Amino acid sequence: MIAIVDYGVGNLFSLKSSFAMIGAEAKVSADAAEIAGADKIILPGVGAFEDAARKLRNSGLADAVVGAARAGTPLLGICLGMQLLFEKSFEFGEHEGLGLLRGKVVPMRGVIPDDLKVPQIGWNALHIRAKHPLLKNTREGNHVYFVHSYYAADCDDSLLATTEYGAELTAAVAKDNVMGCQFHPEKSGEVGLDILRAFCEL
Repeated sequence: MIAIVDYGVGNLFSLKSSFAMIGAEAKVSADAAEIAGADKIILPGVGAFEDAARKLRNSGLADAVVGAARAGTPLLGICLGMQLLFEKSFEFGEHEGLGLLRGKVVPMRGVIPDDLKVPQIGWNALHIRAKHPLLKNTREGNHVYFVHSYYAADCDDSLLATTEYGAELTAAVAKDNVMGCQFHPEKSGEVGLDILRAFCEL
């Protein structure tokens, strides 16, 4: 069973629907024991890092997610859920992440040209930087859907794919069983579904 972590932040319905489209069993869960015992875990997220990190910890689900990941359970963070996998974020201050991946989350503004809009919203191409089973069905230049104002930096040891938006920005990461997509696979058409299919096959 794939557990979609319900901690009050995330596109739970669209994610569950996407898994149903590819014939996979996924359950939205706020039960720590259920999440800890899942075959695979999805950590979604939209909104502000500090609020999401606080809700995840206050719900008691952070320990379940981290414990399962460290025990080898495949974990996929999506959008803000990916950012939470890192050590810290500098979104409106400095905030501690889950520390499952090395790196930090920093603003796009100041890195990309001033004439580009923040947040980045829309379709953009993936540039694959490393091999990993998560992207086994994905091709160089495939387009996926982004909505973000911050990105993961100093994460070379887990960098899987980037995207170009006035600068080269982290699009996907993976370190062993811990993976993340800055974009939304559940909103990225067949390319996104292929990524979810690959995750299901891990």
